[in-house]
Amino acid sequence: MSTAQEIVQAVGGADNIVSLSHCATRLRFQLVDASAVDNDNVESIKGVMGAVPQAGERYQVIIGGAVQSVFNDINALPEMTAKRPLTDEELKAAARSGGVRGRFAWVDSFFEFLSDSFRPILGTLLGASLFITFMALMSTLGVIGNWADPRTELPPSWQFMNLLWQSVFVFLPLMVAYNATKKLGADPWVGFSIMALTMLPGFVALGQSDAAFQTVIAGSEVTIVPIFGIPLTVFNYSSQVFPPLLMAAVLGPLYKLLKRVIPENLQLIFVPFLAMLVMLPLTAFLIGPIGVYIGAWLAGALGAINAISPFIFAIIVPLAYPFMVPLGLHWPLNAVMLLNISQMGYDFIQGPMGAWNFACFGATAGVLYLAWRDKEVQMRQTATGALAAGLLGGISEPSLYGIHLRFKRIYPRMLVGCLVGGLILGFGGSVTTSAFVFTSLLTIPAFSNIPLYALAISAAFLTSMLLVIVFDYRTPEQKAAARKASGTIEEAAEPVAEPRVIVVSDVEQNQAKQWMAALGGEDNVVAVEPVAETRVRVEVKDSSLVDVEALRRAGLAGSVEVADGIWHLLAGLEADHYATAMSRRLSGAGIQPV
Repeated sequence: MSTAQEIVQAVGGADNIVSLSHCATRLRFQLVDASAVDNDNVESIKGVMGAVPQAGERYQVIIGGAVQSVFNDINALPEMTAKRPLTDEELKAAARSGGVRGRFAWVDSFFEFLSDSFRPILGTLLGASLFITFMALMSTLGVIGNWADPRTELPPSWQFMNLLWQSVFVFLPLMVAYNATKKLGADPWVGFSIMALTMLPGFVALGQSDAAFQTVIAGSEVTIVPIFGIPLTVFNYSSQVFPPLLMAAVLGPLYKLLKRVIPENLQLIFVPFLAMLVMLPLTAFLIGPIGVYIGAWLAGALGAINAISPFIFAIIVPLAYPFMVPLGLHWPLNAVMLLNISQMGYDFIQGPMGAWNFACFGATAGVLYLAWRDKEVQMRQTATGALAAGLLGGISEPSLYGIHLRFKRIYPRMLVGCLVGGLILGFGGSVTTSAFVFTSLLTIPAFSNIPLYALAISAAFLTSMLLVIVFDYRTPEQKAAARKASGTIEEAAEPVAEPRVIVVSDVEQNQAKQWMAALGGEDNVVAVEPVAETRVRVEVKDSSLVDVEALRRAGLAGSVEVADGIWHLLAGLEADHYATAMSRRLSGAGIQPV
């Protein structure tokens, strides 16, 4: 059975699946009945890093970098392509999936909206960040000048190289607008077109017209131009992400409203037209500027904290990120990073963030080492994929969802690594970057003060890794279960116990003699053995011959008949001693104990 078939079967079969999508590392199921999922079975499937049950009937399966292939394989299964039509009730349940799914379902929906607005372009952002790293490396080696300074005159060839990453970040608002609009059920190309208005060269040129004038709003100088007597604030929307998110948040409900009130045979023409008629001026005059100010306010607040105490800021960011990423709270910070770069030419958040990322990857490396040592095949595969995604791509989700959130002992060890990396950055001074990059091994040259940054992330990585290796990340029960599930240590799974000699004292022998008498004598006892560390299990021929009161007077804490002819004697921690003494009395009487 393939991985795709096993996953479908473990989540309740194709008939239990309402819809399936995926993010950068996870399959995202909307189910008819989430209680039908066999979670343990899902997590034991080869290629699955873990599972994340969510509010309502939603369920996520962590795959890692191969998620697109598994997604395609599942959709290609005959049972998925020939699925029965959903019942009315199931269709209603799917329609309500964006509604009430729990007490704080709106929080889930908000973070899912943020995630899905960026998730499809993660690969593009990662690719652009590597172009940025290459330019930074060339600048560090002295091949070119300061590539990030617009005043630097680069040769035409290097100007072209510099355009390779700008093609992504300049038009990032259009990508976000498309994804966010699609997530909310509106035509994504309508959202794209609305946001594109603010990025037209002619829109920017309005700010250079004779009617334009400068004014100060919220402490910043902005350009205003009257349009039919209404003031239009002209911004450079390149790399902005808050305006398209807000635009989509308004467009989504408006689009659904228009589809309800306009007849179906007219929707193709009038729904997009009326949506654009409302949203184009609304975005240009109101939503766009509000989004810019929200981003500026967040950036200013974080900048103020960093200005007051860069040392504290360098510690807080790595310690906060392990809790922000699982909740999706890191997406607004990513937007602030982009804003810092577009407005100030550098960002101060990504350096401390690197300390968290490498502490996370270090903990994964520690898990990988233990998995290799203990021959845990499943965990070894999970940790290998997660570590590769982290060190080469700067993506922490496979480590978090596949390993760290499943084992509570990891987080304290990882947080120590975050603290160590943050302290080094705090004592060493500020580390900045001139471009948005993913904090991986490949992007180290993109940071200023490379030696300090490299020292901090190395210390964070090694600290977390060593703490996990030394103190482990599993409880004894989890360790035993993992070994049993691995299927690779059968020979070691049942070690041959060395012969054990139990020394029985005279007192214990005397008590054993009294117990045997109270049990009806040696002739009435069939078998004796210690059980559950504190009890002696005794099988007798005739329970009517057992004198419970005599057993109590002989020093037993209690005795109980658990089945016909089967008695448990509460003997305490020396139960094995008493059982040995009683067995010897049986042997001495010529009765072979069972």
